[in-house]
Amino acid sequence: MAFIREEDKAEIREQVGELTNNVRILAFTQNENCQYCGEVESILEEFSAVFEKVKLEKYDIERDAELAKEFDIKRAPAIAIVGAKDYGIRYYGLPSGYEFVALLNAVRMVGSSDSELAKETVEQLSKITKPVNIQVFVTPSCPYCPNAVTLSHQFAMASELVTADAVEATEFPELAMKYNVRGVPRIVVNEDHHFEGAMPENWFVEEVVKAVS
Repeated sequence: MAFIREEDKAEIREQVGELTNNVRILAFTQNENCQYCGEVESILEEFSAVFEKVKLEKYDIERDAELAKEFDIKRAPAIAIVGAKDYGIRYYGLPSGYEFVALLNAVRMVGSSDSELAKETVEQLSKITKPVNIQVFVTPSCPYCPNAVTLSHQFAMASELVTADAVEATEFPELAMKYNVRGVPRIVVNEDHHFEGAMPENWFVEEVVKAVS
């Protein structure tokens, strides 16, 4: 069964727009204990085929352990979206439902090397002086989650000290339990700073900067 209908491909191209740079989508899966690994590969195969400049690379997290370590991939399924460089943009889980939009947004940004952030936000991010990891816990049925994921990925593009992971909460229940995810989007900054809900760009970046100040 196809994930992307033929009639939807034109709309996907329109949403992503013209890509000026090549985009690598690295999919890390495993044969056992991975309910949606097959689906992740399938949807990424269909998605990458829509664009000439998007290339899908498929890896096994155990067989290709060195590469997984290089990209700091610790669980599967995992997706790394890489352009002119690796910005630290990751998605853990199946990007389905509303979360498919987050995938489109990430490819658009990486393919254009443009974080699309306001100048004031970039200035705020420049205040960060130590590594920051943002985890955004999501579910496919959450309409507010793609915006939070996209903002975190934008921050990763704009700052070399920021990495951003979207995590599908129902696929990784042990992480959802660890970080006390009761509602989504649930944002975790450097393990110990948490907040929930959709936020405008200026509030979100203030929370991130505050977490590491």
